[in-house]
Amino acid sequence: MNSQAPHGTTAATGTGTGTGEATGSDQAAGSGKKLEGPRALLLDAGVPIASYYVLTGVFGLSTLAALAWSGALPAARSVWSLVRERRFNAMATVMTVTNVVGLLLSLIAGDERLMLAKDSAVSSTFGLAVLVSALIGRPMLAPTLRPWLTRGDAAKGAAWDRLTARSARFRRVQSRHSAVWGAALLGECVARMIGAFTLPVDTMVWLGTVMLVVAIVVATVVSGAVGVQMMERMLVAEVAADTAAGAAATAPAGSVSAAPAGTAAR
Repeated sequence: MNSQAPHGTTAATGTGTGTGEATGSDQAAGSGKKLEGPRALLLDAGVPIASYYVLTGVFGLSTLAALAWSGALPAARSVWSLVRERRFNAMATVMTVTNVVGLLLSLIAGDERLMLAKDSAVSSTFGLAVLVSALIGRPMLAPTLRPWLTRGDAAKGAAWDRLTARSARFRRVQSRHSAVWGAALLGECVARMIGAFTLPVDTMVWLGTVMLVVAIVVATVVSGAVGVQMMERMLVAEVAADTAAGAAATAPAGSVSAAPAGTAAR
């Protein structure tokens, strides 16, 4: 990070450890982003996927009807973000597009194998979007990861924001994390697509689920090793550097030479 302000100026920027104003600013920013974490992932991805299977398996709705109803929530959230909050909700938009693709493919699905392939095509839309977001430096999964790593700690939240804004290395690790998940999901979809047209239908009914579980496990382990753990270490170092700078700034003049805040994780 090249342009760090001395620790005494953190109250103005909301980075956090000097004054009540900084803490309040960080909390206000955090409250504005609270749905960008686990709750957002649940609303935009978990609920639509779960409702699709409930509507088809429990209530017996057709694939077309189930896709339409399960896509209502992310579609509404996407429109709400654009109209009311004036921001682009990437997760909700991707899930909406995914459901639209599924609806279109359901209209042409005329046999069992095509129906199995349809599931792969629908989920691959999400995997491809995550991978592309990582490649262009706008990792889609980064906002959903922030609450897990900061755990509601104001100092860690401020450190995350500083590193995201100023550390190219931290942004590369964020992109790497999303790239692993995108590649794993896309690879699983390709494998399931191949299986849908080469293996017996009865086999693919259960094997498709096994493939998805394996992809999730692999993505979790690999992204943890090359992404999550590195980000955790960088956050800890950034908080420690900020704390040390704060102590130096409040020490008697001449006893300690104050260093700029947040210089540990470059």
